[in-house]
Amino acid sequence: MELGIGIGWRPEIADEVESLAGIDWVEAVAENLCADHLPDSLVRLRERGVRVVPHGVALGLGGADRPDPVRLASLAARAELLGAPLVTEHIAFVRAGGPLTASPRLEAGHLLPVPRTWDALDVLCENVRIAQDSLPVPLALENIAALITWPDEELTEGQFLAELVERTGVRLLIDVANLHTNHVNLGQDPAKALDELPVEAIAYVHVAGGVERNGVWHDTHAHPVTAPVLQVLAELRSRVDPPGVLLERDDAFPPAAELAGELDAIRATLRRAAPPADPRPSPRGAAHAGDRDGDDAGNGGGDGDRAPAAAVPAGTRDRTAVAQTALLSALVAETPAPEGFDHRRLRVQSRALAAKRADVVAKVAPELPEILGDGYRAAFLAYAGSRPMSGGYRRDALDFAEHVLIAGGPADPVARRRLTYWWQDRSGSRPPRRTTRLVRAARAALVGK
Repeated sequence: MELGIGIGWRPEIADEVESLAGIDWVEAVAENLCADHLPDSLVRLRERGVRVVPHGVALGLGGADRPDPVRLASLAARAELLGAPLVTEHIAFVRAGGPLTASPRLEAGHLLPVPRTWDALDVLCENVRIAQDSLPVPLALENIAALITWPDEELTEGQFLAELVERTGVRLLIDVANLHTNHVNLGQDPAKALDELPVEAIAYVHVAGGVERNGVWHDTHAHPVTAPVLQVLAELRSRVDPPGVLLERDDAFPPAAELAGELDAIRATLRRAAPPADPRPSPRGAAHAGDRDGDDAGNGGGDGDRAPAAAVPAGTRDRTAVAQTALLSALVAETPAPEGFDHRRLRVQSRALAAKRADVVAKVAPELPEILGDGYRAAFLAYAGSRPMSGGYRRDALDFAEHVLIAGGPADPVARRRLTYWWQDRSGSRPPRRTTRLVRAARAALVGK
């Protein structure tokens, strides 16, 4: 399946994406799309023949629980709405707790690494098979960036991915920026990982920017792509011609000319790193070409590519649940760090999760920093330190507002009335009717005077 050169579609740069020359496809965050209606920009792109791939962030296929059928159905609906050739997700866990541990459900609001152990692999493979059987198109999974690593891992990243592909036939979405991140943060060699993983299973490649602070690489997707990341892309291209390469940008969006310049740098890297043409087909090259020709009609490369399914051994999910809950609780609820983890790195990750919560809540509920002013961030971080996230970011925004009001804030009476009305408007069980919205808008305008 040939994709070509693409860019991550985001509402903030929709016009810029449409104006870029040479864009073959785009990727959109699945959870940010309505299940029955596409943004006009994506409709126009599709009419021009630009493919759209939905990229999920909330399934948590590396988690101890089996995939949520509602989330799977939602991802499938978006794939069908887009006419997508495949869907993608991450090798990560995003929540923990719940019935398997008889503890409160915790949400990370972030992609966290799974331990590269045989137990974790067993759980992941069964979850992937469940997802493949629920999706109308093939599934590809992305390697993630990490600030922390699990103690007593039994496999390298490349070995773990190779086993995953062997057992499930799933495709891979290789993020070269994440390989660079793990090189800086965890000392893992990108070249070794590329040597060990099955490059013929690659569906496409992500390229993104980041920044290094105090010896830690932050995969921000808000900075230009750096030379070391392009070098990892060159390493990958020297081994295989990827079906697609996509530039990701999620924040601090630059003008279209800068995005075009980054895309040109990606194209130039691919050209320079391409090995000399060899007329003799290799086994890997033949398999890769077969993937591109569309012969793999089933999910994850076709049912024929999968090893026979094996049930997860008894107790494996329970052990995985306990370990992941202990880690996530230490990161978001200030419980003791599990044995074997680097305490300094855990503190860095904990602060990063809280900062991300504050940033995302400010995006999904921009009225909150407007009402609270300069005090928003400090108030939210204080709240986050004692209140782990148990639902999505919109629920988090409501819980934060309620927390502020219960504590008697804000001190300014006008701001308190505005925050009260904001919370009341959004905390009902169903969206307000049009008449109610008009009345509330008029009331808000009066309060602001």
